[in-house]
Amino acid sequence: MKAPTRIGAVVVKEFRHLGRDPRMLAAVVLLPILLLVLFSYALSFDIRSVSTIVIDQDQSATSQRYLQGYEQSDFFDVVARGSSMTDADEAFATSTAKVAVIIPAGFERTIQAGGHAEVAVLVDGTEPNSARVGRSYSVAINQLSSTAMTREWAESQGIDVSGVGTLDARIRTWYNPDQRSSDFLIPGLMVVILAIVTIQQTAVTLVRERTLGTEEQLEVSPMHKLELMIGKLIPWTLLALVDVVVIVAIGVLVLGVPLRGSVAALAVGAALFILASLGMGLAVSAVAPTEDTANIAAMMIALLPSFMLSGFVFPLNQMPVVLQWISAVLPARYMVSLSRGVFLKGAGFAELWPDLLALAFAATVLIAVSTVMYSRKARR
Repeated sequence: MKAPTRIGAVVVKEFRHLGRDPRMLAAVVLLPILLLVLFSYALSFDIRSVSTIVIDQDQSATSQRYLQGYEQSDFFDVVARGSSMTDADEAFATSTAKVAVIIPAGFERTIQAGGHAEVAVLVDGTEPNSARVGRSYSVAINQLSSTAMTREWAESQGIDVSGVGTLDARIRTWYNPDQRSSDFLIPGLMVVILAIVTIQQTAVTLVRERTLGTEEQLEVSPMHKLELMIGKLIPWTLLALVDVVVIVAIGVLVLGVPLRGSVAALAVGAALFILASLGMGLAVSAVAPTEDTANIAAMMIALLPSFMLSGFVFPLNQMPVVLQWISAVLPARYMVSLSRGVFLKGAGFAELWPDLLALAFAATVLIAVSTVMYSRKARR
């Protein structure tokens, strides 16, 4: 019997296993869809309508005009007005407000006298991201208000400021001009979902042979261990590619994520990443003594590195150097980079070949390692 025939027999056997367990087949196909929908709606870095309390102790026309900047902003949502610091303390304690803007008495008088008026902006730091963005928005509103007040003062003094030069910074955001979190997250989310499904499902495939008592039949057969691994990989690779098509279709057609680059490059990258992930799963399956151990180990290997160390959520260049080194050996890192390059930057093979090369290398090494590990396990 030739190698392709032996591999084909293993592939047929794996599909028969899947056919006998429709719940697993449904989980492989439906779980990515469920995860994509849940993650895409649950994960968001968009910050809008931050609840804000304003305390205007000056009650002047100038203070009211200043507060209009907060009221007209999409970022701040003025939900309450207070009269003292006690109101701000209560709003923060009850989480009614995340930002407090306090204008002291004498605000207008100080400005009209040419003095330096101060406004207190308190930010609830229990949510660091909202606090950081809130500080930036407050600084911007203060600068705009200060510029408007300076212009009004100059005009009231009869000074013509129309001839004064101005600086107008034209800031443009490339690739994601609306700065939507979904456009940023979903290309990376596809990688995390694929890692979870492929590694977890293949991690139990060899253990199941052991549990069912069919491992000895495979070991005494003339089949080479690499042929067995290839036969085990092919069905899961095809199912994972179906998952990729479904995820991309939902992302583009339902969630509105742009797909600007080379679909062929994305397909090749996804296939290499799937092979690398399946290799990791088979390596776990080759050494795990039970299905429970294989499931736990696979979940740890799939979820944590792909979520934490791939650049999916946290920028890699902001991590400690040791973690950057660890991330360099993870296939998910290169697939996240490739996926975002295709979806958002319109990249193709010319730009993405380093990521493709890294994925190909990882897939080759991981499948070879899993084959060696299973061979050693079988000889014991």
